[in-house]
Amino acid sequence: MRTSRYLVTGSAGMLGADLLRTLAGRDVTALTRAQLDVTDLAAVLDAVRGHDVIINAAAYTKVDDAETHEDEAYAANATGPQNLAVAAAESGARLVTLSTDYVFDGTATVPYPEDAPRDPLNAYGRTKAAGEELALAAHPDGTYIVRTAWLYGAGGTNFARTMIRLAATNETVSVVDDQLGQPTWTGDLAERIVALVDADAPAGIYHGTNSGETTWFGFARAVFSAAGLNPDRVTPTDSSRFVRPAPRPSFSVLGHAAWNVVGLEPMRDWNEALADAARHGVLEQHDNPESGR
Repeated sequence: MRTSRYLVTGSAGMLGADLLRTLAGRDVTALTRAQLDVTDLAAVLDAVRGHDVIINAAAYTKVDDAETHEDEAYAANATGPQNLAVAAAESGARLVTLSTDYVFDGTATVPYPEDAPRDPLNAYGRTKAAGEELALAAHPDGTYIVRTAWLYGAGGTNFARTMIRLAATNETVSVVDDQLGQPTWTGDLAERIVALVDADAPAGIYHGTNSGETTWFGFARAVFSAAGLNPDRVTPTDSSRFVRPAPRPSFSVLGHAAWNVVGLEPMRDWNEALADAARHGVLEQHDNPESGR
């Protein structure tokens, strides 16, 4: 059996960096957003040629900006995955492309199954939902959609590290306590994506989030504790105090049944992952805030 050749797009991002660490020692081509414009089909066809597995971590993740720049977001989040799926189908490669909990409206009260109908609340979610549909249509037998949410990691800016930054200059930090989701470490997600490909699992939709659930307030308290700070410095508030251009789903908990079907365990509990991430120094770096999916 020949060794697979991997192509990672968006390799300079938070998840891209962890994917490269997970794939260390394998035959990998890493292309940043500047090196490959996934909206350019000709460039994508050329880049994909000769590779067996494409992992697409390139995306437009400015959720609020997408409300007024939906065309730009659509190009990266919908046209890009479609182009990669077309190229992967032509080359006989498998494609893994990342999506988001924002394809759902957040009105559920139990975890969203992988086959739940898409019903996005905002422009960003609409572009990601379109990307799922277009990629699956272009390469149905070789496309993996991995939906994730509430990402944090060492290679980029995110909520967890924003909390650490704010703790350095504020005695208390107010965080919303009425949005429920699953904090997910990019280190765990990268390992799970590679395991999915290695297992030769069936193409389709998988939910790539750490298990369990909490609110942003609960996540912030856990971040403070993991960083050796007093969690009581985090105070609860509600989302009406932080009105933003793009509406956010109030319930972003994703179900993980698809993993069991293919013989893989769901990702571990988010508390365990956060403790491990802290031991790896993820919370020690300080950047400007912007969470990504």
